[in-house]
Amino acid sequence: MSLPPPGTADDRAVGVLLGAACGDALGVPYEFRPPLREDEAPEMAGGGLGPYAPGEYSDDTQMAVCIAETLRDHDDPVSPEALAATARAFLRWRNEGATDIGNQTARVLGDAEHAWRTDGVARVMAEGAAKLYASGAPSAGNGSLMRTGPLALAYLDDPRGLAAAARRYSDLTHGDPLAGEACVLWCEGVRHAVVHVDLGGVRAGLDLLPADRRDAWSGWLDEAESRPPHAFGDNGFVVRALQAAWSAVSREGGFASALASAVRAGNDTDTVAAIAGALLGARWGAGAIPEEYVSAVHGWPGYRAGGLADLALAVARRHA
Repeated sequence: MSLPPPGTADDRAVGVLLGAACGDALGVPYEFRPPLREDEAPEMAGGGLGPYAPGEYSDDTQMAVCIAETLRDHDDPVSPEALAATARAFLRWRNEGATDIGNQTARVLGDAEHAWRTDGVARVMAEGAAKLYASGAPSAGNGSLMRTGPLALAYLDDPRGLAAAARRYSDLTHGDPLAGEACVLWCEGVRHAVVHVDLGGVRAGLDLLPADRRDAWSGWLDEAESRPPHAFGDNGFVVRALQAAWSAVSREGGFASALASAVRAGNDTDTVAAIAGALLGARWGAGAIPEEYVSAVHGWPGYRAGGLADLALAVARRHA
């Protein structure tokens, strides 16, 4: 398997999906276990909640793949047809490939299953998520943030279009606006990194949020930059998940060290590392991912590193 030349836009595009998958698989063995010490290096040892094989990624990447395949196959990511394809892919994944699934996502997908073969399946799913949020049930989990990174590859020249798409794809399962706002910021961070080769996009993404939401998120980013990832232990909550990932990414100088730092956040380690990995891969490129990660990573529905690379490039090229 050959990856694109290091330092190229293609290298960074591949890094988005491959970086997320490697972060996911690296975090799998440590999920909900005591946090690793600073002198402990995480390994793709498998096990975890699955249990998973060494190098196998979990629901974070499995759902990201569902989105990426839709983006590969549809010209307009927010068309009714594309959203329906994604909703159906989520339902197929739930029934055929889900090795783990968050409580919120499981409830929304279960309630939408009756609409699987209808054209309105995405609408039914999003309405169910909105209803759950309106009921007062916690609806700001990290389950949409973990999967939306590939959207950036379909909007590399269109930050406002990306922000709108990030919200739509988040809303499929997460009715709380906090989840959509987190997706907007992180997707813009990924997009900006692929195009501009720096990490300035997360802060630039504040301008894509409603004006009355920017100060809160700016403060949360400030906090993340001043504290280590493990300070945000309640990272099943989307704000804390983003803070833990941003703490790791913004405080470390390269792909491998930052990804290890994300795993050391503890608690939902695979998700925090998958979120961080998408942005790290976008910034540093697939060529910066350690070879032992690239050779080991794999998961549903049968992708290895080469397949993930091909999928990411197909998305970016279709929407160029």
